[in-house]
Amino acid sequence: MQTGMKYAVIVVPLLIAFAVSAISGHFLIPFLRRVKAGQTERTDGPQSHLKKTGTPNMGGIMIILGLAVASLCMVPKCPEVLPVLFLTAGFGVVGFIDDYLKVVKKKSDGLSPKQKMALQIVIALLFALYVTRFHSIDLAMKVPFMAGVYFDLKFLNIPALLFIAVATVNGTNFTDGVDGLSSCVTVAVALFFTIAAAFAGSGAAASGGALIGALLGFLIYNAHPAKVFMGDTGSLALGGFVTGMAYMLQLPLFIPIVGFIYFIEVLSVIIQVSYFKKTHGKRVFRMAPIHHHFELGGWSEVKVVAVFTIVTVILSAIALLGLW
Repeated sequence: MQTGMKYAVIVVPLLIAFAVSAISGHFLIPFLRRVKAGQTERTDGPQSHLKKTGTPNMGGIMIILGLAVASLCMVPKCPEVLPVLFLTAGFGVVGFIDDYLKVVKKKSDGLSPKQKMALQIVIALLFALYVTRFHSIDLAMKVPFMAGVYFDLKFLNIPALLFIAVATVNGTNFTDGVDGLSSCVTVAVALFFTIAAAFAGSGAAASGGALIGALLGFLIYNAHPAKVFMGDTGSLALGGFVTGMAYMLQLPLFIPIVGFIYFIEVLSVIIQVSYFKKTHGKRVFRMAPIHHHFELGGWSEVKVVAVFTIVTVILSAIALLGLW
């Protein structure tokens, strides 16, 4: 890919996605208010969050819409955007169903954990079959900081993909809980994958540019104080994007580095629940996921977002060194 084209396949979808996401919010948010698709906040959480009750949910539709329009515009030049779009939209649909049941149909639990897990596995499996059969993507994974070394699990590559996809999606899901947090962290992660794709000469760079644009458009409404939340529609879609980009570039082993925040959010929940059950009521953290622990310790939402994003930017910079 020529240098000029590298820039074009990033900037053009970024601008398209930003425009679609930002403009769609103008119409979608009033619609979500009309159908009473409002958020219900936990009463045992930070008291400052109680005032958010009723804020429109399912704003992830804006992100997916921006990514989809921009990606489809780039298909003729960058067919690599299709697998990423497939996995992002696929997980987004699972999140949409869950959100719809919870906030529109008022079914408090939405999809059951088993239903959600089953749907996630099906989407990930379809993605695995799609990229291996139609895009000839090698599922072997580049080892960070070891030039030319790839980790190939052979017949276990697809089970590994399913595990990585589900783990990543749940990580992005737990990261969504503070105004702008998941969006800002994922912009940094998307920037890493966009740069990696551009250096590799992959058209997947267009997907990275598109998601960055879509998230920036969404942040107009989601930055503190948020006028809309992405819901599972957006948070699950972001996990699909990260997994899709990672596999298109053979970089799944880089997810724990650039997605450290996702990992620590999930880990904090596992630790909290396990310790709570073992000790019959004691806690390690003030509240899990861990961003609430810091909030209850006195951090403002803006500080949580700033610190978590800075950590992600630094780790993404370190991960770039691991590409060579």
